[in-house]
Amino acid sequence: MARRVRPGRSGAALMIALGTLAAACAAPGSNSPQPQATGASPMSAAPACGSAPITMNGYFETGFPLPKALTAEFTKQHPNVTWNIREDQFAVITQNAPRVLADNPPDLMRLPQVSELVKDNLLKNLDSYAAAFGWDKWPASQLEQLRLGQGGRPRGEGSLYALGLNMSMTGLFYNTKLAAQIGMSTPPTTLAELDQALEKAKKAGITPILQFNGGATGGLAFPLQNLMASYGPTAPINDWIFQKPGATIDTPSNLQAVQHLEKWIKAGYFQKDVNAVDYATMMSRFIDGQGLFMFNGDWESGNLDKQMAGGVGFSLMPPAQQGGKVAAMSAPLTFGIAANAKNADCAAFFLNWVATDKRAREIGVEIGGSRPVGPADAYMPDVSSDTVTASTLAAGADIAKDDGAMDFIANATGAIYAKSWTPNLQKLVAGQQTPEGLLKAVQSDYAGQLEGN
Repeated sequence: MARRVRPGRSGAALMIALGTLAAACAAPGSNSPQPQATGASPMSAAPACGSAPITMNGYFETGFPLPKALTAEFTKQHPNVTWNIREDQFAVITQNAPRVLADNPPDLMRLPQVSELVKDNLLKNLDSYAAAFGWDKWPASQLEQLRLGQGGRPRGEGSLYALGLNMSMTGLFYNTKLAAQIGMSTPPTTLAELDQALEKAKKAGITPILQFNGGATGGLAFPLQNLMASYGPTAPINDWIFQKPGATIDTPSNLQAVQHLEKWIKAGYFQKDVNAVDYATMMSRFIDGQGLFMFNGDWESGNLDKQMAGGVGFSLMPPAQQGGKVAAMSAPLTFGIAANAKNADCAAFFLNWVATDKRAREIGVEIGGSRPVGPADAYMPDVSSDTVTASTLAAGADIAKDDGAMDFIANATGAIYAKSWTPNLQKLVAGQQTPEGLLKAVQSDYAGQLEGN
């Protein structure tokens, strides 16, 4: 099935994503100084992993193959570097991050929200690496979400504390065979058309939306934020996520979004056990053909191209009105270096390699489904036009043209996802929370968490 193509839009992608020991293996996080930029070429001042054996400690997210695929390729190219990798679910990483970074600091770690980690001096400031490797010359939008002021606020400006392996984007994946059964030959172009498709699917005995919402990091935040983008502007949402003074999530347009989500819940468009379903179960069911739509990120594009070759389409969330601007949650797959990492230089070298090495960038697209970070003119591999990866990459170009990128609402504070969004959305499903009450509760929790920091 053809993907949705907006007139005049380029098929090129704009998605963004995601040290170096001397021969003596001294790391700037311990006794040696961090690399400083000089008047010479940035790379001439940049450290490298050297030739002595190094074991890099990584703390990664379970179920996402991109980071491990990159580390495996890195070892092929740099045989002196091996990896000791621990993996946990994202909810566990969110809970464990402060303790792990303090007590057993990894060289490279998949990061949850970073403001509190910066405030507690648990992450390495990457400014010297940015100068040494030339990261400051990359498009500024690639780094904006990972810059923080002194003490972790505000976000969006200040020093650099992390990089992305790519910039992930969420939207609507759909099963093309099930779409054909309800007469859907192209993706919906308005919210009303999406509602019509959902109702047709339900009447045909097809689960309209497969989603996860179990555990501490529920997935109904994905469709909710997409609905927020359909109903209102993205700037106030980013202001709230970036902790700008006076920002609020409790706005009229966001209320419309929560009310629309509640309408979907009451209409039975999600599977009945959505509050008990985790991410892996959602993916298994979608691959098994048990639902029409799934709100998810382009990090699954390569996986779906393998598991459901030719059977999956992708579309950005349609706007409320025909011809409206498109927007999406678009945030880095964020990795950082512990403040006291043993091999911080080699970790920084690895992050730079991910962004600049030809094979690494190929892996980023093939497995990660997104454009890696890096220089604006960096190499990009060709992608077959009949893949869902091509669709997600092209959707990234649409987001760029409409300036529609939002950070994830779960990233506003370190605790807002697990302790406010998820439980309140679970209560909304159970009929124990109202749209008005949900936004007020989240805003109150947000304000309390900021005051507590």
